[in-house]
Amino acid sequence: MPSDIVTTDTGQIRGEVRDSSLVFEGVPYARAARWEPPVRAASWEGVRDARAPGSPCPQVGSSYSEERSTNEDCLFANVTTPSTTGRKPVLVWIHGDGAVGAGHFFHAERLARQGDVVVVTFNYRMGVLGGFGLPGLPHSGEFGLLDQRAALEWVRRNITAFGGDPGNVTLFGVSFGATAVSAHLMGPRPLFHKAIMHSSFTLVDVPRGAWFPGLEALPSLAWRPVAEIEGLGAWVMAELGCPDVECLRALPAEKLLDHPQIMNIFQATGYGGTLLPRSPADLLEAGEFAPVPILAGATRDEHNSFVGLFRPEPMTADDYAALVRDAFPDRATEILAEYPQSSNASPKQAWAALLTDRMWARSTFRQNTFYARTAPVYAFEFADRSAATDPSFPPELHGANHSSDIDFLFPDKSFSKDRGLSDYMIQAWTDFARDGSPGWPRFSEGQYVQSLAPGAIGPVDYAAEHRLPFWE
Repeated sequence: MPSDIVTTDTGQIRGEVRDSSLVFEGVPYARAARWEPPVRAASWEGVRDARAPGSPCPQVGSSYSEERSTNEDCLFANVTTPSTTGRKPVLVWIHGDGAVGAGHFFHAERLARQGDVVVVTFNYRMGVLGGFGLPGLPHSGEFGLLDQRAALEWVRRNITAFGGDPGNVTLFGVSFGATAVSAHLMGPRPLFHKAIMHSSFTLVDVPRGAWFPGLEALPSLAWRPVAEIEGLGAWVMAELGCPDVECLRALPAEKLLDHPQIMNIFQATGYGGTLLPRSPADLLEAGEFAPVPILAGATRDEHNSFVGLFRPEPMTADDYAALVRDAFPDRATEILAEYPQSSNASPKQAWAALLTDRMWARSTFRQNTFYARTAPVYAFEFADRSAATDPSFPPELHGANHSSDIDFLFPDKSFSKDRGLSDYMIQAWTDFARDGSPGWPRFSEGQYVQSLAPGAIGPVDYAAEHRLPFWE
């Protein structure tokens, strides 16, 4: 094993061997004052200890994450490599959610070792610190995206020292992270050469009541016009009694994080600013994106997660019918005929199946169709219906739920799911990172989608499975 000391452009760092890989954690890739663009990290003398993670970016936790942080000195990267020699493909991971999370939560030792690749994960500003805006504030709504670009710039400058090839970088992410990947495809000159997206929100709209009980219909969970974000920022300024942005910058992070409304209303990314000139949906449809090779897909039972999390109360058949009528007043009768509660194990399962098809499968298929007009696209569906078994969910909502595929790429020592499927995915994903193909036909060849399930890897009629002709 080569030396565990690596020289970066800001100083030397010492990592450690884990599971036959070298791991470097808590490496500063940039620094940023509140609501300012990131700049290069400060240099240091001597050898910096990189054997423990840096602080997560500020977050208040949630029903599915207990992590809390108020530390704004949080722009850290983590690198896992089989060897610091050679020129290996590089995978750069953007974690999901956009309000909670950190790069070091993802264990990349097996992905790096088995796939013979270098894996980079990192933290970025989220919520009110990543997506805030005010009239006259440069880069309103895009501080998190700027952090992600800074991480990619750090990779370009430094990854050779870790055995990586700066000329072969794949950007990949899940959920909010996958949506960020799409933003970088449509933004300024991309700092990567291939892209992978798991369960992207890029084209997901939200019918009334589909996310939280009582939530009005939304055109997007992922994007907001900068002008709208700036209006929310002006409301925050008045709510917190500040006359200007300097007053807001001087407040303790807790004042922003602990307000019941402020943290998550800035989860969406702004468009109409410096990075995204127009709505990403418009840019995608117009073909205004980098035509790099793309691997993209979703899970078989995406919306099970959100019904399980946000609708814990009992649901009757009458409740289900009322939800459908409320969400789809013009088509309720035909939707209830297409998705009868009686054909599912419970009303909750019927609601989840309907929304998986309408929100997730429909938008994923449209996204891949638009990308495939000018880029090589490889489509997948993660379909291991034993993958997600949250004990707080009723059994019928277990399945191939949102983000349940990610453990198969980042398995830690406690991983107890199908090892064969994990091996297959790691091989396919790292083959794609190496030469641009995961080993199955392109989506444009008969709209080919590769299903990923234990003992059942192969093509699936995705449109028929998710009743897309009905929704179109």
